[in-house]
Parts: sequence; C-alpha cells; structure tokens
Amino acid sequence: MHLISFRPTSTVTTHSHPHSIVLLYELFHYIASNKSVCSCPRQLLYFLIIGTPHFLTPFKMVTIMYPNDSLKNQVAWVTGSSRGLGRVMATRLAYMGASVVLHGTRPDSPKSFNEGHSMDQVAQEISEQTGSPALPVWGDVTDPGEVKRVADEIRAHFGQIDILVCNAGGDIGAQGTGTGRGGRPDPDDCINIPLQDVRAVMDRNLLSAMLCCREVAPEMIERKNGRIITIGSIAGCSGRDDGAIYAVAKAAVHEYTRCLAIQLRPHNIPVNCVAPGGTVTERFLVIHEIDQEKLTPEGTLDRYGRPEEVASVIGFLASESGRFINGQVIRVDGGSQCWPA
Repeated sequence: MHLISFRPTSTVTTHSHPHSIVLLYELFHYIASNKSVCSCPRQLLYFLIIGTPHFLTPFKMVTIMYPNDSLKNQVAWVTGSSRGLGRVMATRLAYMGASVVLHGTRPDSPKSFNEGHSMDQVAQEISEQTGSPALPVWGDVTDPGEVKRVADEIRAHFGQIDILVCNAGGDIGAQGTGTGRGGRPDPDDCINIPLQDVRAVMDRNLLSAMLCCREVAPEMIERKNGRIITIGSIAGCSGRDDGAIYAVAKAAVHEYTRCLAIQLRPHNIPVNCVAPGGTVTERFLVIHEIDQEKLTPEGTLDRYGRPEEVASVIGFLASESGRFINGQVIRVDGGSQCWPA
C-alpha cells in the first residue's frame, strides 16, 4: 500500500513534478480534510487545482512509500506510458525497483494533454523520482516493423524484457488525439462511425496488444518466466451505443488475454487483463461529461477511480504475489459492474 503525504511549506517553491492526477487527488484529499488550510467547497477546490497546476507550489511531497525492491533486476515495458494511466503504471513499477521502458508514439507524445514536453523529460523525471532506470522509446505499436525495432532497442539497452504491460490504446480515431474530443471518433456508434476510425480504434487497442505480445512472448517462453498484462476496460463488458467500437476492441482484448493465458500457461507466464472503470486523467476530463459528485476521492466507491488505484493492481500482478493469477479480467471500477466479466 502506498502512502503519499503532504505538508504546507513556509515558502513557495517551484513544483518540478508534472501535475499528475494521482498527486492532485492526494493533495485534494489533504486540503479538503484540513479546515485550517482551506474552507472552499471540495468540488470547487478540485477544479481550482486541476485548472491551476502551480497551485501545487505551496505544498511539498514528503514521502512516497512502495515496496521498493520487489521487481529489482526486472525490465518492464509499458506501452502508451508517455502520459495518463500508462505513466502512473510505469512510475509504480519503477518504485517497485523495475527498470522501466516508457513508450510513446512520438518523441513529444507527452505534449498531447500537457503532461510534459518530451519522452526524454518524462523518463528523466521518473528516474529521478524513483531511483530506477527509465528508458524512453517511441514508435507506432500498430506497425509490426516498429514493434520489433522498439523491442530490439529495449533489448540492446537492458538485455531482455521481463514484464510487458500493453496499455497503448484508447477511443482514438484515425485523426489522432489532436482533433475533436481528445481524438474520439464522431460519430462514435455502431453504424455511423467512419470505417477509417473503426480500423484505427481496433488497431490501437487490439492489434497493438497482439503485436507486442507476439514480439515479447517468445523470449519469455525460452526463459520460462515473464509477466504479460493487457489493459482492457469495463466498456468491453457491456453493450453501449456511444464508444461502441472501443467497447468491441476492449472485449476482444479481454478474450485475446484469456486465449494467450492458456497458451502460455505451460511456460510459467501469467497473462492477465486489468479493466479500469472511469479513471480521472487529463484526457478523461476532456472527452467525458464529468459528474462532479464522482470526483470525490473518499467516502464512497460510487466515484471515478484514481490512476494509482489501477497502477497498484498492475504492480501486484507484476510482482511475486501475483504469480498464480492467470487468464483473468480484473475490473478496477469500485464495483460499478458487479456481474461476471
């Protein structure tokens, strides 16, 4: 269990850490529970923080505690980790001692939602923050040649890949994240969505996971050791008309995970899928109509999740504690779906 604590400082200093949502949530919790700090309504205060990253400057992060050596000497590649959930997942694994590989589509991928300037910068910050090596890589993981090139770059730097987290994806159409609602297709239903967007969403979510698994699994089979974690979504566990093809793609990721788990079971390689519910990231705030009451970080499970709550499950599955869990789709959604996945 992690612990993040803050204390007011007497002087205002520049907060060099990017305004990640997980830190904002913890800061919000601290302020909202201390009347001496501020008496603003919680929701208003939250949006003040979201809208004003430099509001963080009067606070100093004191301690972040993780099991800091449980993944020592292991290499973890997290696809789609330039920002958002993937970045928090990679940070979690780095705190656990893993050498992490941060991946984006482009060298400046973190700029998409103002979560950094470059892959190099993000890698440096995570390495300084956690004390673990962090390698930035970039490439299109829907392209088999690019997947091989990136994997070979990782092997040349670290020697091997022990943990693969297939996080790249999202409800992002052919035009990328720079259009519309954070790149969401429009229309985004079963019948009217443009075919190029259908292909883009399926490729970003399903094909990218398949290509990365096909590239990395053989070396894990040879060693009879490794972990593969795919990222699904609760969207793939129920029908919907908005975001329909994304739901189809994630449902396919769930089933691909189960099939791969059966194939790799004799080789001592657990394969599992983590399916988050609504989780507050910079992009989440852009592409969804936000229920302000669900922004609360405490007191109820009927709320949006925090990136760290998803990342903690990734850390567990990647660790020795998760060695006998295989072929599962684990929803991290506070129980918003309480039926079989």
